[in-house]
Amino acid sequence: MIALLGFSTISLFTILVMTNRVSAVAGLIGIPIIFAVLAGFGTEIGKMMVGGIVQTAPTAVMLVFALLYFIVMFESGLFEPFIRKIIGVVGDDPVKIVIGTALLVIITGFDGDGATAVLITITAMYPIYRRVGINPLIIALMLGLICPVLNWLPWGGPAARAAIALKVDIDDIVGPMIPALLLSLLATLGLAYHLGLREKRRLAQLAVTGIAAGGEGGSHLKPRKIIQPRNFWFNLILTICLMAGMGLGIAPLPALVMLAFAVAVTVNMPNVREQQERLKEHGATVMTLVTLMLAAGAFTGIIGDTGMVKAMADTMIAAVPDGLGEYFGFVTAVISMPLLVILSTDGFFLGVLPILAHTGAAYGVPPEVVARAALIGMPCHSLSPLIAPIYFCASLLRTDIGTLQRFAWPWAIWLCFVALFAATITGAVHAA
Repeated sequence: MIALLGFSTISLFTILVMTNRVSAVAGLIGIPIIFAVLAGFGTEIGKMMVGGIVQTAPTAVMLVFALLYFIVMFESGLFEPFIRKIIGVVGDDPVKIVIGTALLVIITGFDGDGATAVLITITAMYPIYRRVGINPLIIALMLGLICPVLNWLPWGGPAARAAIALKVDIDDIVGPMIPALLLSLLATLGLAYHLGLREKRRLAQLAVTGIAAGGEGGSHLKPRKIIQPRNFWFNLILTICLMAGMGLGIAPLPALVMLAFAVAVTVNMPNVREQQERLKEHGATVMTLVTLMLAAGAFTGIIGDTGMVKAMADTMIAAVPDGLGEYFGFVTAVISMPLLVILSTDGFFLGVLPILAHTGAAYGVPPEVVARAALIGMPCHSLSPLIAPIYFCASLLRTDIGTLQRFAWPWAIWLCFVALFAATITGAVHAA
């Protein structure tokens, strides 16, 4: 019963948000409350919501102040020289721009820090997309496909969690997946070429018909504002120090970005009235991010504390037919896709993966094969409404998560199966 209510909660939220029947904030708050009441938790809902919000608060603080920091950097013209350089290389060719976006994500996401890749890629490429008229949702798509694949690497997180949970050597998990990783990245570059070519044709058609460029999620596009850089070297060094601090973990991320913002806004906008005026036009973006993050915290608090998440995971595992036992590696890859939508990486790799590995062992499937297969669903995790990055991307791109998900879901599922095919032909995932 709890599992059914959990599936109903996730399904109804996804359908209503993707069809624009309700806003993401309203859905995140209202839908889990309804199903929690039906499950008999009416008197405990408030406590569950607050608990979820408390757990989400540090991430929300980090993202909000990171957003404010990069707004200050953008308004100060830090990215203008880089944008001009990139434009000089790729020109106005959508194919080159989209492929360049994919390559930038690979470079910035290689260290496994998705937040850094998001911040750098969007702040660098979004003005170019806006100037040329390319659909900016492509930026989010490249981030959502490439970063999860790069997270297969040992320092990315999921593989390390899998190794710890199953007590296997991380090299036995990651090493055989490297060929599949490279093939998956090549597939995303091929997709980038395809999308760039499609945008080039669309923009050419719009030019013929005289319609303004935009595309889905791009109705807000307008000519790019040219900003003359000020305090360039100071801002560049400060940003590099912030990125290095985030990567080295010298302090909690919320503390780092709060300090960086305080320094940046003081140096670049010393006049308080100027601060208010320059930041006010970005107020809607910041407010949207704050409300979404807090609402997401309430959502996860309810579905977690009511036991819906655990019940859904157990139901999915129990539904696997015995006849598929020897192919349990492939089964794990397929069910990792929906499980990573409803679970955190900790919840999946530390909580559910040991159960999957134990089940696979009964059919003769080695635990390292199950672990490799579990990594394949990571692109679907990037679009989960229960994690912060999707809201951050949507806020930076001035769109909503429903529009973003509608655009990205087919390609995320496609990449998961491409990765599974690549892992199969390279022998990383195989039958018992």
